[in-house]
Amino acid sequence: MTAHQHADPLPAPAVRYVWYGVLLVLGAVVGAAGSLVQAAWPPAGLLLALLASAGLFYGGLRATATQLGVGAAGGGWLVAIVLLSFGRPEGDGLFGGGLGEMVYLLGGMAVAVMCATMIRLPRPAP
Repeated sequence: MTAHQHADPLPAPAVRYVWYGVLLVLGAVVGAAGSLVQAAWPPAGLLLALLASAGLFYGGLRATATQLGVGAAGGGWLVAIVLLSFGRPEGDGLFGGGLGEMVYLLGGMAVAVMCATMIRLPRPAP
């Protein structure tokens, strides 16, 4: 390897485990916030929610230097989305089952898969 092509160093295992926990919680927060935003301001809210999800997933990849970082963020995101889609026995739910909700769900999952399968670019030399 030359000076310009060095491997992406992995953070220490303890640091990565902390990142995984933080990313799991952030995924749930971004998923819940995105579900509110995409319904409140269509169609710009949907775009904003998907961009926030993509930023979180890519940030998880860069912070941990592993695909598991994307998985932790995506797992928290998906759990929040699924729990919010169930609704309550009284009949009120956050998702109404429209096209925007399906695009948010499927689009977010597609973005998570894309981020998890990305080739990690090497960090620039200091």
